[in-house]
Amino acid sequence: MCNPEEAALLRLEEVFSATLARVNSYVLQPLLPAAPEPSDPWARECLRLLQQLHKSSQQLWEVTEESLHSLQERLRHPDSTGLESLLLLRDADRVLQAHIEYIESYTSCMVVQAFQKAAKRRSQYWRGQRKALRQLLSGVSSEGSVGASPGQALHQPLTHHVQQYVLLLLSLGDTIGEHHPTQELVVNAVTLFGNLQSFMKQALDQAAATQALWHTLRGRPRDVLCTPAHRLLQDSQDVPVTVAPLRAERVLLFDDALVLLQGHNVHTFDLKLVWVDPEQDGCTFHLLTPEEQFSFCAKDSQGQAVWQWKVTQAVRQVLRGKKDFPVLGAGLEPSQPPACRCAEYTFRAEGRLCQATYEGEWCRARPHSKGTLKWPDGRNHVGNFCQGLEHGFGIRLLPQASEDRFDCYKCHWREGSMCGYGICEYSTDEVYKGYFQEGLRHGFGVLESGPQAPQPLRYTGHWERGQRSGYGIEEDSDRGERYIGMWQAGQRHGPGVVVTQAGVCYQGTFQADKTVGPGILLSEDDSLYEGTFTRDLTLMGKGKVTFPNGFTLEGSFGSGAGRGLHTQGVLDTAALPPDPSSTCKRQLGVGAFPVESRWQGVYRPFRDFVCAGCPRDLQEALLGFDVQSSRELRRSQDYLCCERTHPEDSVGSMEDILEELLQHREPKALQPYLRKALSNSLHPLGKLLRTLMLTFQATYAGVGANKHLQELAQEEVKQHARELWAAYRGLLRVALQRKGQALEEDEDTETRDLQVHGLVLPLMLPSFYSELFTLYLLLHEREDSFYSQGIANLSLFPDTQLLEFLDVQNDCVLHLTSHQPRDLAASASQACPTSLTASVSLPHTSLQLCRVRAASPCSRPCAGSAEPPGWSAVSSALPLCWSP
Repeated sequence: MCNPEEAALLRLEEVFSATLARVNSYVLQPLLPAAPEPSDPWARECLRLLQQLHKSSQQLWEVTEESLHSLQERLRHPDSTGLESLLLLRDADRVLQAHIEYIESYTSCMVVQAFQKAAKRRSQYWRGQRKALRQLLSGVSSEGSVGASPGQALHQPLTHHVQQYVLLLLSLGDTIGEHHPTQELVVNAVTLFGNLQSFMKQALDQAAATQALWHTLRGRPRDVLCTPAHRLLQDSQDVPVTVAPLRAERVLLFDDALVLLQGHNVHTFDLKLVWVDPEQDGCTFHLLTPEEQFSFCAKDSQGQAVWQWKVTQAVRQVLRGKKDFPVLGAGLEPSQPPACRCAEYTFRAEGRLCQATYEGEWCRARPHSKGTLKWPDGRNHVGNFCQGLEHGFGIRLLPQASEDRFDCYKCHWREGSMCGYGICEYSTDEVYKGYFQEGLRHGFGVLESGPQAPQPLRYTGHWERGQRSGYGIEEDSDRGERYIGMWQAGQRHGPGVVVTQAGVCYQGTFQADKTVGPGILLSEDDSLYEGTFTRDLTLMGKGKVTFPNGFTLEGSFGSGAGRGLHTQGVLDTAALPPDPSSTCKRQLGVGAFPVESRWQGVYRPFRDFVCAGCPRDLQEALLGFDVQSSRELRRSQDYLCCERTHPEDSVGSMEDILEELLQHREPKALQPYLRKALSNSLHPLGKLLRTLMLTFQATYAGVGANKHLQELAQEEVKQHARELWAAYRGLLRVALQRKGQALEEDEDTETRDLQVHGLVLPLMLPSFYSELFTLYLLLHEREDSFYSQGIANLSLFPDTQLLEFLDVQNDCVLHLTSHQPRDLAASASQACPTSLTASVSLPHTSLQLCRVRAASPCSRPCAGSAEPPGWSAVSSALPLCWSP
């Protein structure tokens, strides 16, 4: 059984559907011109709005027809079709949305007076349609303007229809009772259409106020502001307010913008980028924008409250992306708009951001968190921001004059400048990996030229204010030499060592990139020159040459075009031959560069990080990051996303690292933990070790593999072990402090040395073994050759002569000890497999030659037998001893 209210709803829908059809025929269709599209831009805009209104009217009519059909089905089959089948109840939101879209289209036309302009073209037609319009409208005056009747005919039936909806639905709810299954649907529909009444009234009032505003504006302000989207919310002519420091003659608050008028100047501020400062001073409140701050002062507290409330709600509404429903300021959302939001803005004021467009997150009118900056000249910056400045990780592209060439900076930033670790790829194909401070290279860094550069160079060392300064290594592959030493203002300055590919070594003092004062030069054959040189290490001036055989030449040296090297001095041949071992084992650089200060640029960032308490936001800036990208510089912004690997992605957060460190303090657990940490390049200790390996390879690999640098390398390895242990202790101290505990008293020297040499050094030594072993072999190359020749000559002895010469007795053992590699011992064993056995242990190789049941002892070689060739070399090279 159907209710009388349902029948009334059916009649209401029938009348409204017919009314919409007549409105479409008598009003909308005549308003749309049949002629081609007008050429005037403003006329085209009015036509577009009328067409949108016609489309919304059609959608509203279709929804009304569906609602009418559901009511008819209900009345035909009341027993089989429940009340919930009515479209007004089961899909009230859809019906509501059709009404909202229609009223928004209508008010847009109303704001720009599209009805009056369209009706003016056919005024004679509208005069003839007054009788038909009176049937659609109630209270239409014949004395009204020509354009008023069409406008009223388009909204008044809708207003009446929504009012009847609310009344009939309220009555239906009372009829079915509180316990009816569809009671909740009816209450929801009543609420929605009740709110729609309020929304329609507010929308019409705002449109009328906006339409009236255009009559008060003239010239440029009207041309700029008169758009269909604007809705006037507040005018300073209604509620007076003054603005400082910009003294505006008039202040207009629209639903999407705040406008300040000064004569013909129009200052427009997007409400998405307007922040209302919650603090207020009497009748004054403050607004923040990306480039300016304003103080709004009203005459009284009531006026201040009106302006502040309306601005706040307008900002909140524009951030939602749609008008508030049911009315402005009413809703379930908090009254205050969020302080953090996303928006796009182009800076206009002079400064470093002039003409730059920022797109990303904002906080209190400043770029904050993640965003993108783009300048008209092609510069781009993608990364993190803090209070308007680049802060955190960021990638910046700087275009160069040549086509499609960029400088690419992948760095950490602090307060707008590069600060911390970064990787920079330049358009010249140079690559810098290291630390920055205030936008300049500062601290430890590696600069490497491109493979196709005219002068390929690689510098590994310290920087200060953008220039090489302090201890550093430069390799000039074109000249085939490496400089190890001190720098100042980008030039070699102070003590230094030059190692050439030809095996020549120089140690001396440099000033302004030139050698000054005396120095020493070691040649490949261990000749020693002490004196002065030219820049290319040519002997020049007074000096002394000591040859490997002990001869000396002291005097003046010089060179001329085509004459080669010439000298004038004294040659001394009376000196005794020097000890070959001391001659070939001369070491360079020892004492010239204190080992404690060589790589402070590597240690210092780690110390700073630990002293700061290992904050997470500084972990990547100080310890560096891994970037997986090619050296090709790409234009597309899509490729500038941060591809770096965060430390916590592999080893957990810093809190987890410190927690794990506390769990492995016991001696048995400490060694496995340190081995694991040092082997992980993303662990702080592992990252430090990888950087130290980089410096070691840059110094002693390749051209730097010179026997005269072995002691210099050994000093560094020992110092690195001490620093790694100190780094572990620093992390342990921070871990204990976070637990409210304190580290035990500082270690004494003996305990520290025991941990360094017994624990850390064995763990880290494999990382440096390749370079160290090469240096060791080069240093002992002459001895190794001598031993190898001696062992080879032993194999030429017949067994009897060998035993007689060695005066071996029965059941005695001959021990032969040296420092030879495994293959030399094996070759000796293979030379005489029936009489010799060899056993080898590294690193101190022991070669044991055993003879069992030997012949009768003999103190000298057999008479008449010739001494085997090379025996004198064997006897002088191999330290032989035997024991019974």
